[in-house]
Amino acid sequence: MDIKSCLNCEEPIKGRSDKKFCGYNCRNEYNNRKNSDANNYIRRVNRTLRKNRSILQELNPNGKAILKKDKLLSNGFNFDYYTDTYTTKTNRTYYFCYDYGYYVDELKNECLLVVKQKYM
Repeated sequence: MDIKSCLNCEEPIKGRSDKKFCGYNCRNEYNNRKNSDANNYIRRVNRTLRKNRSILQELNPNGKAILKKDKLLSNGFNFDYYTDTYTTKTNRTYYFCYDYGYYVDELKNECLLVVKQKYM
């Protein structure tokens, strides 16, 4: 009979023949190490999205505000990250960071209309 070894610590495995790890800790360590690059990327994106939402919330306390694009940029807003888009009947595209959205008006010197989405 072949003795299998743990994929993480390489210790002999006791128990079922289809076991891959000697215990929960080794399984968790192995999977965390295997997925660390993807997890770091996701953490970085989520951190940016949360920061964007926080900036929109701070600059829009009343549910609707008109701002200059520079105001968001100076607070660290990153226009490359958003969670959703919504296009109106008049062809305006709003970019949302969770429940806060903005529309860039290129004709009015890049003013932004910032809105808070109301959920039903």
